[in-house]
Amino acid sequence: MSGTLMNLIVQIIAGAIGGNGAGAALKHLNLGTLGNTIAGAIGGGAGGQLLSALIPALAGAAGTTDIGALVGQRTVSSRQVARCGNVSTQNPRAA
Repeated sequence: MSGTLMNLIVQIIAGAIGGNGAGAALKHLNLGTLGNTIAGAIGGGAGGQLLSALIPALAGAAGTTDIGALVGQRTVSSRQVARCGNVSTQNPRAA
C-alpha cells in the first residue's frame, strides 16, 4: 500500500473518531452516530489532505532563513556602529 493511501486511511479514521468525540462533547451539534462518523471522516480526509499540501510549503518558507547570514549581518552592523559612533541613540536635547 502506498504511503499516500495509508495517510488518507489514517486521516479518515481519525476524523471519524474525532467527529464522534465532537458530537458527544457538543450535544447541540450532535448528528447521531452515523452522521458524526460521516462528517468526521469527510472532515478528516479533506483537512488532512489540505494540511499535507500546506505544510511542505510552510516548511519550505521557513527553511529559507539562513542563520549564518543573519549572524554575519549583525556582526557587520555592530562594527559599523562602533566605527561611526552610535549617533542614533544620542539625545539631541542633552547638548
